[in-house]
Amino acid sequence: MKDVQSQPDRRNIYLQRVGIKGLLYPITVMDRQKGFQDTVATINMYVDLPVQFRGTHMSRFVEVLNKYHLGIDPRVLGELLEELRKKLKAKTAVVEIEFPYFMTKKAPVTNAEGFVSYTCRIFGQKTEEGCDFTFSVGVPVMTLCPCSKEISDRGAHNQRAVAWVHVKSKRLIWFEELIQIAEESASAPVFTVLKRPDEKFLTEHAYDNPRFVEDLAREIALRLKSDKRIEWYKVEVESFESIHTHNAYACVISEKEDFSNDDTSLG
Repeated sequence: MKDVQSQPDRRNIYLQRVGIKGLLYPITVMDRQKGFQDTVATINMYVDLPVQFRGTHMSRFVEVLNKYHLGIDPRVLGELLEELRKKLKAKTAVVEIEFPYFMTKKAPVTNAEGFVSYTCRIFGQKTEEGCDFTFSVGVPVMTLCPCSKEISDRGAHNQRAVAWVHVKSKRLIWFEELIQIAEESASAPVFTVLKRPDEKFLTEHAYDNPRFVEDLAREIALRLKSDKRIEWYKVEVESFESIHTHNAYACVISEKEDFSNDDTSLG
């Protein structure tokens, strides 16, 4: 049959990214406690398109993915990206993976158990020079306003927030480690199952640990900066304000922004 995608194109326009977007796909990821965890990801896959080709072969993206979906880790992703790059005659191949990651958490006093979902993301890019990976996790936490505590006679306003932690590392960084860093830096963590003794404990714990979004971003950054495995980090905190119509936001990015390391490991 005629290969329309490979027909020559005379417009001389280079496309930086072509591919598939929003593919729901079952994957297996590494779990620090259980070894592996099955989940469902939303996957985007791209390559660049040389000026001489009219289009790319969309089916080949899923064909390559089907070979590597069991056990997502950087070495597997590196192989996937390299095969994608060669099959589609591209200079660059990119994969973006987002998925819910579940952890069992016990309430602080009663030890009541519940599952907490964290949104995880993996960005991978492969060129002739090597691979570049970024691992991200969104961690829901609680913040209590230091200013409100200082000026109020009774209580202080508090709210849920999300801390996004993005890292590039030389060695294995578990998602659980990044989650722990964010939760310990906040006024308090959040849970799915809480009894009254747990609510009392968390309310008082948050009151004793007030945090602006700026405080939370800086606390997380300090911990990431002290970890010798981490080459680069970015921290974003968004607080869903309970007494304002807007949200509060803070961001910090480490000085070193670019690196390429084939030994990056998935957490």
